[in-house]
Parts: sequence; structure tokens; C-alpha cells
Amino acid sequence: MAWTKGVTRYQWLVLFVAWLGWVFDAMDATIYAIVLHPALHDLLQNGASGGEVTSEQIGWYGGIVFSIFLIGWAIGGIGFGMAADYFGRTKTLIATIVIYAVFTGLAALAQEWWHLAIYRFLTALGVGGEWAAGAAIVAETWPEETRARAAGILQSAWAAGFFLAAGFNLLLKDSGWRMLFLIGILPAFVALLVRRWVKEPERWVQAHEREPQSPRTICLHLMELFRPSLRRDTLIGSTLAFVAVFGVWGATNWAPTLIRAMPDLQGQDSATLTEKVSYAIMALNAGALFGYLGFGPLAERFGRRPVFGLMCLGSLILLPATYFVPHSYAEVLLLLPVLGFFNNGIFSGFPIYLPELYPTRLRATGAGFCFNAGRILASAAPFVTGWLVTMLGSFNNAASTIALIYLLGLAILPFATETKGRPLPE
Repeated sequence: MAWTKGVTRYQWLVLFVAWLGWVFDAMDATIYAIVLHPALHDLLQNGASGGEVTSEQIGWYGGIVFSIFLIGWAIGGIGFGMAADYFGRTKTLIATIVIYAVFTGLAALAQEWWHLAIYRFLTALGVGGEWAAGAAIVAETWPEETRARAAGILQSAWAAGFFLAAGFNLLLKDSGWRMLFLIGILPAFVALLVRRWVKEPERWVQAHEREPQSPRTICLHLMELFRPSLRRDTLIGSTLAFVAVFGVWGATNWAPTLIRAMPDLQGQDSATLTEKVSYAIMALNAGALFGYLGFGPLAERFGRRPVFGLMCLGSLILLPATYFVPHSYAEVLLLLPVLGFFNNGIFSGFPIYLPELYPTRLRATGAGFCFNAGRILASAAPFVTGWLVTMLGSFNNAASTIALIYLLGLAILPFATETKGRPLPE
């Protein structure tokens, strides 16, 4: 591959370690979507002393836990983004991996639905923080001319994490949902690789030496994101992330529930349904993988804004199509990869675009803030979907209504800064 010419072994190593951390990040985040139905069924049944648990209850409490998870993700992304600028990218990466691994494993001990909500909140702190540190360290280590492709490869780890979660789900389909959460503790070993192999980027070291940071100046960095020269970039970056997160968590991550509702799967036993859900998630993320890897080359050729627009438009069309058109499991499997290309592929734009908006001393703080500030608002998406299910009568209607959020993304893109061909600001 001609574009890899000049890339050093160490740069590949940094990308691999950050990629691996994001793989397990994605796996841990996906586990809940996979076990949503059986886990909440058991936990709510325990709370109701064995009473019947309805789909509406699962949708309602599932939405609450999803929303709490997203709030934790936002807090972790912003807080650990600031920590990465102060303590360093590598130290922050290690801490966040350990956090999300340990608390995913502890979720296996949940006895009530709110126990699960607490564990998912604590897991999310690490999930959000890992992205901020990982995106910054890759952007600052890789050459300017190949940075977009490296960021796209980094984001492809999310699809790999989905595949890994689905694979474990198939492997452990007879072991129950608690065992799947226990598997989530495995990423803790990645922290050892980071500590052994990865050093702080030279850009960060030089910036830290030029301007030593203190807790007070790090807090002031948040205010700097809204100074006149950066305010528009911060607002637009945050809004784009809000649109993407609202869409994916408000609709796409209910795909397992859509699969379970297919007419030709009614009456199937639990193990068969679990298997069908795993294959559906794999199909969704096969398309997502092409979206993740395709965003970088497309952004290099056409620019960041046009590719964000393509992903928003495709998601706007494909979400209703996926939830309304299919009448069988086979038909859903045909549409899910196309939906995944757009609805998940848009996330490759953020590790490319957001670090390009901020100077080194603000990079992790700015990227972490934009990617996660909108997540606080987007945390309402699963809750809104659960409410829409009760109001509109089905996940199909609810998810299709959520798709309208992509109109906001299309509306703000003309005002976004185009960073194609620009070096990282110092």
C-alpha cells in the first residue's frame, strides 16, 4: 500500500495498542445491547417477585440504563480528556482501560436493574475517557499525510469489538448473560501492553515543557474552547457528535430487539434467538467496518464536511427503511450492513476531524469535550426511544422517528470548518 510508505514500526505499534483498547471498549459497550432483553427480564422478574415482565417494561428500564451509560460516557470523555492534557496520553489510556474492564466484569453481580445501571455508569467513565486519550495519541504520533487513514483504522476497532462481543455471545449462548459480562474484564490486560510499549507523544512532551500545566490551567482550558477563534468549531463539533450518538444509541442499538420481533422468529427458543441476534449484529458491523475504513480515504479526497454529509443523509434514509421494509429475518440481514455503513461509519470522522481543530495543549480536552458534551443531551435518546415505543406502539415507529435527528447534522455542516490538507495546529 503506497500510503503506508514512511510509516515507522513504532507508529504502527501505537495505532495497534490504541486500536486494541478501542476494540475492547466497543466490546464492553456492545455487551449490554446484546444481553438487554434477557438481563432485564431476569432482573425485573426478581424485583417483581416472579411476576410477568412485559416488552414495554424492558424498553422503559432498558432506555433508562442506556441513558445513564451515555451520561457516564460523557463525563468520562470530558474529564479524562482534560486528564490526558495534564497527566499525559499514555497514563490516561491505562487508567481508562482498567476502569471499563473492571466494572464490566462487576456487572455480572447485579441483582436489581439499578445495580446494573450503576455498574454501566462506572464502565462508561472509562469507555468515554479511552477514546479521548487514544484519538489524541494516534493523531499526534502519525504523519500528517496519513493521519486520516490511521484515525479511520482506529475507529474500525469499534466494528471489531462488535464482532468480538457477538462471537462471545455465540460461544457462551448456553451460559447466561452474567458470563458475558465476566468476559468483559479481559481488556485489563491491554493496559499492561500500553504501559510496556507506548510512550508519550513528542508533541505533548514539548507542549508540556513549553507551558507546564496545573489543575487550574486545565480547568481554564474548557473555557478556552469557547473563545472567539474556537467557539464555532467547538459548537459544531459537539453538535455533529450529538447527532451521531443520538442516532446510533436511539435507534441502531435497538437492532437486537428488532430481530426478536421478526414474525418468522416467533416461538423460537432462547438459544436460537441469541444466535440470530449475534448474526444480525455481525451483519450490521460488517457494513460498519466498511464505513469506518472508508471515511478516511473519502475525507482525504473530498474533504471532511462532504463525507459527514454523506453519512448523515444515508442514515436518514436507511434507518426507516431498515425498521419498516423487512418482514423477515433474512430481509433484515440484507439491510443492516447498509445501515451500519452510514449510521456507524460516521464515527470515523471524529478521531480524524476533532483533533484537527485544536492546538496540542487543548487537543485531548477539545476532542474529548466535543465528542462527549453532546452525549449528555444524546443520553436522552434511549429514554426517548423507550417513551416513543409506548406512544407509537412499536420499536419500528420509534426508531424511524429518531432518524429525523440527521436533518440537524445536514443543516449545520455548511458552517463547519474544513480541515482537509491542514497540519495539526501547534
